[in-house]
Amino acid sequence: MKTDTPAHNSLNPKNDRIVLVLQGGGALGAYQAGVFHALHEHDLMPDWVVGTSIGAINAAIIAGNDKTTCLERLKEFWNRVSRKDSVDMQKIPDQARRFNINLSTLDTVTRGVPGFFSPRMFNPFAIGLAVAPEQASFYDTSELNDTLTDLVDFKYLNAGGATRLTVNAMQVKSGQLASFDSAKQAIGVEHIMASGALPPGFPPVRVDGELYWDGGLYSNTPLDSVLDDKAYVDTLCFMVDLWSPGGPEPRTFDEVQTRQKDVMFASRNKRHLESYVQSHKLQQTMRDLYKQLPTKLKNGMAPDTLAAMGADNTLHIVQLSYAGRDWGMALKDINFSRGSIEWRWDQGYQDTKRAIEQAGWLSFISEDTALVVHEIAPYVFEKTLEK
Repeated sequence: MKTDTPAHNSLNPKNDRIVLVLQGGGALGAYQAGVFHALHEHDLMPDWVVGTSIGAINAAIIAGNDKTTCLERLKEFWNRVSRKDSVDMQKIPDQARRFNINLSTLDTVTRGVPGFFSPRMFNPFAIGLAVAPEQASFYDTSELNDTLTDLVDFKYLNAGGATRLTVNAMQVKSGQLASFDSAKQAIGVEHIMASGALPPGFPPVRVDGELYWDGGLYSNTPLDSVLDDKAYVDTLCFMVDLWSPGGPEPRTFDEVQTRQKDVMFASRNKRHLESYVQSHKLQQTMRDLYKQLPTKLKNGMAPDTLAAMGADNTLHIVQLSYAGRDWGMALKDINFSRGSIEWRWDQGYQDTKRAIEQAGWLSFISEDTALVVHEIAPYVFEKTLEK
């Protein structure tokens, strides 16, 4: 539990640490922006944001600006990368809406997304020829470099701003996961871009001499960064899932590809959470035994031994899941149609508002409770929009 500032919010009366965990998912990341919008509106500003891929981009914008400007910067990013629809998506039937989205997605594939990525013209890589490692991709992401430089105040971020930032990437040569953490090092635009360098679409990014790809290749939900943290403070963690681990049996090629993506990138944290609880129980046993030791033995124990015993902290995880069906589109993560982006943002906002209204983390629990997971049922759509 944080003690440096007084309680100021009835939704967080004990001033617990607030963490926001953001998956990778391309255009689906607009849902994450809606989640943050609701948190910001209710003064539940995260103390720590952990992100991978598009989650790293959202996280960098949140952590890299002060409270008065971060939401506007986030809106500006999604406005820049969304594609204007040729028709009003709210005023056309479902089939016409789907046709418009297919055209928008095809345009993204062929021409890229302004402010994000563009196709490499006359690209030797596309026909199987060798190129420099930094150019081994179908698209060029230099425009994203400019966008992040515009929207993220890295000086503020690295000066010990209000929000800690952790982004994950995978080292290409070793296949190991790397965490770039503003609490431990200076974060630059290259760290954010490395976290979102998903091959073969996007090129690897070199950081301190090493090439990195998208952290989602190793683990798309960066909850481990929170579970492995040794701060031992009461924590309220909002975990945002963009991919569904469960789904219907696929019947078409597109449905098979969609199901494959969902399974590949969905959260697999159940086992990690079970291990976290077991570790917490073991630490509790160690602390109970420690209390029974003679004073002489207690005084002789090394600080790292005492630290390994942990503390009686509680982790609340509020699980928010994107429920858009997207017509079973395998390319739903590159559907940057403005109507789709706005719809996803609104769903994240509505789901988080309902989570805040329920505020399950305020319910009484015993002091020795290690973990509580609050699953928020997806929003029930009044319209048939599947964007």
